[in-house]
Amino acid sequence: MSASRTKFYLDKQNAKWLGVCAGIADYTGVEVIWVRVGAVIFTLAGGFPWTLIAYWLVAWMASPKPNGLYETVEDQKFWQGVRSNPARTTRDVRSKFRDIDRRLADIETAYTSRNTRLADEIDSLR
Repeated sequence: MSASRTKFYLDKQNAKWLGVCAGIADYTGVEVIWVRVGAVIFTLAGGFPWTLIAYWLVAWMASPKPNGLYETVEDQKFWQGVRSNPARTTRDVRSKFRDIDRRLADIETAYTSRNTRLADEIDSLR
């Protein structure tokens, strides 16, 4: 069974302690240092017992990130975008396909139209 790229995982490879902050950073696409700083500030600003309880619960319930979850950095950025805003990602993919379809239609039009200059160039290549 393939690992889900939209699921939250503990990032043990980039972990400082249990991988929760690194997992949140991987899931959201935010730099891990900012997630860690935010967790410390939130804990010191009055969330002391609850932050640690939530941290331990997440570390206990979440599974570690599988090796090779992303093939490339671009693949990782794409899936982080999917998780943060699926509608925008779908719109972007649809837009790219529309652009490819438009370009293919332009190529088909140029190829099938009666263009004597193009036909002469093709014949000269033979």
